[in-house]
Amino acid sequence: MELRQNKSTFIVYSILRILVILVMIRQFFIGNYEGFFLCILTLLLFVLPLIIQMQFRIELPSTLEIIIMLFAFSAEILGEINAFYIIIPFWDAILHTLNGFLAAAIGFSLVVLLNDSERLEFELSPVFIAIVAFCFSMTIGVLWEFFECGMDQIFHFDMQKDTILNSISTVMLDPAGGNRVVHIDGIREVVVNGESLGLGGYLDIGLLDTMKDLFVNFVGAVIFSVIGYFYVKNKGKGRVAKSLIPKRKKAKNDFLQIQLDKAAEEKKEYAELKEADHGKRD
Repeated sequence: MELRQNKSTFIVYSILRILVILVMIRQFFIGNYEGFFLCILTLLLFVLPLIIQMQFRIELPSTLEIIIMLFAFSAEILGEINAFYIIIPFWDAILHTLNGFLAAAIGFSLVVLLNDSERLEFELSPVFIAIVAFCFSMTIGVLWEFFECGMDQIFHFDMQKDTILNSISTVMLDPAGGNRVVHIDGIREVVVNGESLGLGGYLDIGLLDTMKDLFVNFVGAVIFSVIGYFYVKNKGKGRVAKSLIPKRKKAKNDFLQIQLDKAAEEKKEYAELKEADHGKRD
């Protein structure tokens, strides 16, 4: 019944799952075990929306589910394994913008679902919910940058990609050792341990990449916060918002609960028949 209601989601899930499995097999045979485990992680991320729906009895819109799966596939399989982060200059910016958008959708949904709970009754203004969604998204973005920095510093990865600069401004080069800013233009070469890096400029270690990631996360968060604001303002109207905001499952569509109730009823009937049978024997 779930598949009948979400055919488009199932089709996308099946295609992406097959592609990931093929990539996983290839990574194993070429000896890239890091890529192999990234494929396993991606497969787990694909089933995460299903687990969330079953655990919390909510209905994720097909559009949101498809975006989440495409995001995981684009980040792990295309970005990491197939090096799209290097091949396509704006790949990282696109994904971080989408991440900001999705994180805002999740933050917004948490507030809306709590506000609709039978156990919690409170009214929130559209502005407040939009601000919460925005702040939630930015917090996720900051925590991710903390993670990237930690991985780079502890395990010597390069998750915070570097930037080549041709000018810098710094107080570190103040001859008097004070706080006067020294500006250097036209940097064409940087020498490290007596050898030129051959990069054509100064190597910035991750700072501008982090700021760019946070900025595009900010853009994505603002876009969804505005959409969410008008969704609440218009009492749940809006085609775009409806396709992205989860709702609580209606009793008739909660197929898992229906099956659990059916099984409980059959178990009860079986126990009654068994008890009646014992009574006849006695």
